[in-house]
Amino acid sequence: MIEESWAIAILLAYLAGSVPFGVLIAKSKGVNIREEGSKNIGATNVGRVLGKKYGLICFLLDVLKGALPVFLFGLYAKHFGQDINEISTKAMLVWICVALAALLGHMYSPWLKFGGGKGVATTFGGMVAMWPLLTVPVLVAFVAWMITAKCSKIVSLASLIAALALFGDTVLKVTFESTIEHAWPLLAVTGVITGMVFWKHRSNIGRIMRGEEPTLGSTSETSMHKQ
Repeated sequence: MIEESWAIAILLAYLAGSVPFGVLIAKSKGVNIREEGSKNIGATNVGRVLGKKYGLICFLLDVLKGALPVFLFGLYAKHFGQDINEISTKAMLVWICVALAALLGHMYSPWLKFGGGKGVATTFGGMVAMWPLLTVPVLVAFVAWMITAKCSKIVSLASLIAALALFGDTVLKVTFESTIEHAWPLLAVTGVITGMVFWKHRSNIGRIMRGEEPTLGSTSETSMHKQ
């Protein structure tokens, strides 16, 4: 019965994550976001094409669809608020799988023929809701994103730096607060997420290295066919 509840939670998280809010918001304005700007369904492209207000709405909804399933499952399973050494490794792993399911739903949505976005906002929501296991590492990553975006004006670079900060701070947390044997799921999930973010941004990395990646507010931003 417990395993069935886990499976149901993971499935529901995937379905929640799969809701393409960027597509729906743009469609409500008569725009096919997958044919405009960078063609990405995330908040950055929605903001570029429709304006900052709609980009912010998209960002908040993408955060929520990652956070809500994780938060609700945490309450249901009584994991929410447990210290890293109070929660078992198995329980930690299941909770993480709920967060990953929401992320995979966003990145590979069945409503978009298993296409989707890059998952930064949904990852942020899911990890923040995993209090206190990953909340601080994600907030560190968010600060890293803000600083990088402000200094470089390159959103993709900020996302890459944030992913590295997430993994790095998780390594520090596990090292000083627990053991690798007990908390390896935290290292595994943040490592996988970092890898996925880099994979989804592989075209951006090439443009960054060539000095061709558009910056916030540049005229070339909306003319890009690939983000």
